[in-house]
Amino acid sequence: MLTPKLKLNHQLSPLWLSCLSASFRTAVACSIVAAATLFGPAALRRQVAFPAFSYVTVILIVTGAALGDTLRGCWDAVCATFLTVIPAILGLWAIGPSRLTTAVTSVVVGVAAFVVMVPDHRTHLVSKRIALGQIVIIYVVAYDMGGEADPVMHPVHVAASTAIGVLACVLALLLPYPSLATCQVKKKCKLYADNASERLKLCVKAFCAEDTTTAQAFASQANSLSINGTKLLNAINSKKESMKWETLPIEFLKPYCMKTAEKLQAMEMPIQGLQIALHHIHSFPPQILDHDLKDSLHKLQQNISLTFDQLKSCMPSDFATFPESNLENLMLPLHSFPQTHKDLSSFFFLFCSKLLQRKMTESSSANPPASSEERSSKKNPEWNLFEWIGAFVRQRRFLLALKCSLSVGFAVLFGLMYSKQNGIWSGLPVAISFAASREATIRVSNLKAQGTVLGTVYGVLGCFILERFVKIRFLILLPWFIFCSLIRRSRMYGPAGGVSAVIGAVLVLGRENFGSPKEFAINRIVEAFIGLSCSIVVEHLFQPARASTLAKIQLSKTLRVLHECVYTVSLGSGSKDCVRDGPMKLKANVNELRKFIQEAEMEPNFWFLPFHGVCYNKLLKTLSKMEGLLVFMNHANESLEQESRQMGRNMRFKILEGDVELFKEMIHPSIKCFERVVLVKSLNKLDKDLQKSDPSSDIELGKLPISPQKLNVNGEDEIDNMVNSYLERSKELVLGEGCEEVKGHELVLSLSAFAFCLRGLVRETKEMEKGVMELLQWENPSSHVNLHEISCKIHALCDI
Repeated sequence: MLTPKLKLNHQLSPLWLSCLSASFRTAVACSIVAAATLFGPAALRRQVAFPAFSYVTVILIVTGAALGDTLRGCWDAVCATFLTVIPAILGLWAIGPSRLTTAVTSVVVGVAAFVVMVPDHRTHLVSKRIALGQIVIIYVVAYDMGGEADPVMHPVHVAASTAIGVLACVLALLLPYPSLATCQVKKKCKLYADNASERLKLCVKAFCAEDTTTAQAFASQANSLSINGTKLLNAINSKKESMKWETLPIEFLKPYCMKTAEKLQAMEMPIQGLQIALHHIHSFPPQILDHDLKDSLHKLQQNISLTFDQLKSCMPSDFATFPESNLENLMLPLHSFPQTHKDLSSFFFLFCSKLLQRKMTESSSANPPASSEERSSKKNPEWNLFEWIGAFVRQRRFLLALKCSLSVGFAVLFGLMYSKQNGIWSGLPVAISFAASREATIRVSNLKAQGTVLGTVYGVLGCFILERFVKIRFLILLPWFIFCSLIRRSRMYGPAGGVSAVIGAVLVLGRENFGSPKEFAINRIVEAFIGLSCSIVVEHLFQPARASTLAKIQLSKTLRVLHECVYTVSLGSGSKDCVRDGPMKLKANVNELRKFIQEAEMEPNFWFLPFHGVCYNKLLKTLSKMEGLLVFMNHANESLEQESRQMGRNMRFKILEGDVELFKEMIHPSIKCFERVVLVKSLNKLDKDLQKSDPSSDIELGKLPISPQKLNVNGEDEIDNMVNSYLERSKELVLGEGCEEVKGHELVLSLSAFAFCLRGLVRETKEMEKGVMELLQWENPSSHVNLHEISCKIHALCDI
């Protein structure tokens, strides 16, 4: 047993190793650039006229990257150079560097930035950042040099500076040995296999425990392990793109890693289902647990553990085709049909066990079927020119390109107005850190500014300490790389502040003959402040809505999608496209809501009402649970259809449609109500609007119009009675079909899982009602919150 101190050291060691590895690779790459630009041949140094951008290229490509990421980044840099340098040569030749002015330079930079950002998302963001940085350097320095700038060789020097950084990145990731994403994924897969195997073992132990205390202890351990399991899966998914770039030397490992990652992702969901079932079991041991079932569950756990061992033994062929689990003994006698709602959790546990076994044995799917939206998007109608132009202007990438163009253009304009010689340092930070997605602009800009100041001050101190040793002062950057790798993973600074800190120090210590370090530091800090200020202003002009407002709108949108999913719920039938696309669409909206909540929690309040992040996170958690329950319902439906086909007849599920509709009528009117009321900004304003629109409506006199949308989440007793009715009809269905052994067992598990999910949706709807009431009460502290009354008012306003 590890002591707490040893456990802490055991947890910190991977973080330290990761930071040291990233720091080492960055240091090697920057050292290569320093050696080439400070000690290289004179001919090379003349070509690499902008070593500062060589360091910037290194930071953009190699920081925390694997070989595949670096190769992709190098390809992005090559594409960016061709996209920028050739048009720049033509542009400088046509305009003439001597005719450049502050206004002309800023306009040309803005137009070039717009052209770079217009291509769709298939052009990687690193490529666009490097291209934007090259644009700023080419035109701003050409304006500073005036007639001395050569229209051809000046852009070529920028391209050569980029090439040195690219070459340094490749060498740094190869020396002293390659840092392969495939090897990292392989290691993470083994760690996740241990994690998932241990969680499965704990879940089985908890289910078979002799008392509730022991079962809760095992379940608690499994829940704590699931946090690390999720992190491992996220780390695996983040390296999928990198593995595609690591080809010939490790081609034999790629199928193994890709198939392994897909398998592990599929296995996570059933294991989470086991943990959900344990959380809702009322007492231990469950009533259905007997000696035969206990043996079957242990055989399941041992069989899957053997499969995980095959994974860890690096045998791709064995893992690609899983051995069939010997689960014929995992079946229930007919008398073990769930009698009441209290038995559903136990049967759901068994359903997830069978689902896990199925996920382990089935082959990896090549590509998921296209969603209905993707299929419809492939139908390209013939638009005329004006329709195409109008659609393009409304597209997100057009607005993104315009925003980038204005941000960089204004940063260059005001930076040159402040200082012609140092104007580059206002546009360059905006260019190399431009984000394609929405972010907490003020906070991120603050972190960039702090990182820039920290790095610049460190660089000035380093120059002071090694004032007489100009050629070796670069060595003082080594501890700074380690420190910045740590703060990049911290909540305080994150990637934005960490990268800015690295660049700030490198630009001071990695150059020579640029004047006084103190003067350069002050000019650079001021110019960076100018550029970040321009970025903030443009961002808020294009996206004036606060993240808290967007979170409220997205919450309503997510509830609408949830309402659609619940409305299409059916048993054993329904459109497969709707069944598949519904939870996927809901998951996408939940993820979007999570992003807005995270941004809203980071943005300053100013004079606005503080964002109630605790309440929003509760609602987000509830929505995530409901999305998971809908996924399990789809799997239960698939099992029912498969069992029906195997029996060679169509099951008559219509006998249960009435019970399912009762559950739906209890859920979706409430969700529809929540969708409306969360958009209410002020209850007092709602009352005033209602009085203005219809003065005859008086709440106190009882003349308020009645809304058809009424909250139908009733008491526990009524819900339990509905579940018991569903179970009685399900039992009649199974007996009526004559499924007395194994086939009946499959039907029992699927029908029970469907009922468990229905009841879970009702339970989470009640939790959502509490969260919505808490949110409205927070926003309207002086008002009494009654959701049905608010819904009536909204309905009345809509009808007027």
